Amino acid sequence: MSAHATSTIFVIGGTGAQGIPIVRALVADKKYSVRVLTRDATSARAQALLALGNVSILEGSFADEDVLREGFRGCDGAFINIDGFNTGEKTEIYWAIRSYEIAIEEGIKFFVYGNLDYALKKSGYDSRFRTGHYDGKGRMAEWVLFQNEKNRDRMGAAVFTSGPYIEMVISPLTPMTPTVEDGVVTWRVPLGEGAVPHVALEDCGFYVRWLFDHPERANGMDLEVAIEHMTYTDMAAAFEKVTGHPAQYIDTDLETYWNNPDLRGIADHPAGYNADPNDKSTMSFRDNFTGFWNVWKHGIITRDYALLDEIHPDRIRSAEEWFRREDQLGRELGKGSLWERVQPENWSMDSAVLKSSADLRTGTL
Repeated sequence: MSAHATSTIFVIGGTGAQGIPIVRALVADKKYSVRVLTRDATSARAQALLALGNVSILEGSFADEDVLREGFRGCDGAFINIDGFNTGEKTEIYWAIRSYEIAIEEGIKFFVYGNLDYALKKSGYDSRFRTGHYDGKGRMAEWVLFQNEKNRDRMGAAVFTSGPYIEMVISPLTPMTPTVEDGVVTWRVPLGEGAVPHVALEDCGFYVRWLFDHPERANGMDLEVAIEHMTYTDMAAAFEKVTGHPAQYIDTDLETYWNNPDLRGIADHPAGYNADPNDKSTMSFRDNFTGFWNVWKHGIITRDYALLDEIHPDRIRSAEEWFRREDQLGRELGKGSLWERVQPENWSMDSAVLKSSADLRTGTL
């Protein structure tokens, strides 16, 4: 047996959009037990995880060393995905460091860090591409892998780098929420002819499970995932093909994008809602997501799709494939067709894929 084999995994971020399918994948065959940290053990998301079996809940905050020690203690694996939209860039960096340090002290054998691309570095340190909720994670991913060069025998570590969830393109309260204009589903975003490497949440579950199942190969790996680099012209065409209803992408300049009524009110608020707005290090929502769209518009991020095909032969490979699966799944679950689900009158807080959006950007650290 590998020295880094695990059986009980402590998860930070388990009630988030990505965390739920990851916990589900870890406990699906009862190979692993999972302990999920949540600020509210009575929440619907926490209770749904409990119902999976092999899941226990620890109530508390990741921004508390005593809680972190209680979470890690008795576990041998960890998946850490701190919500940067809660913390802001600066606080996330500190607690990512402490999470790693306490994990190794408490005897964790294998540590997986939930990451996003270090866009600023990958752009050659061009501030047009600075995206706080990406760069905060990306810096820490490099730090974790650097520490792992010395600590890999004591505690193995891997990085799981995801990206914008494709679920966000049919959800309310996201940077790419569609509108319906004269019966046409419409994405108005400042993407130009760029492409977004969207990620399917269910595939996130598979990939993180793979990292824990293969700790010797995964030790020191940064597994960067995506469905494909999809242009929004192609994505709209795929939506139209699957649903039989018209869809379009309209490239939008940044000024028009930020004048959208759904974004105007939040644009100058901190991107991380618990960050200090008077701290000069705090990025505004506008600055953060201006960098975000520039990253995709100018093709800064790459993926190794051959590696992903090897690791996950049944992965979702196109927008059309995802739309077909999601349309069928929505009908089976009583949510309706994709066309019905993007009608604004059918949206509720339960429709929001992002936990920070569903929580209306409220709550403590």
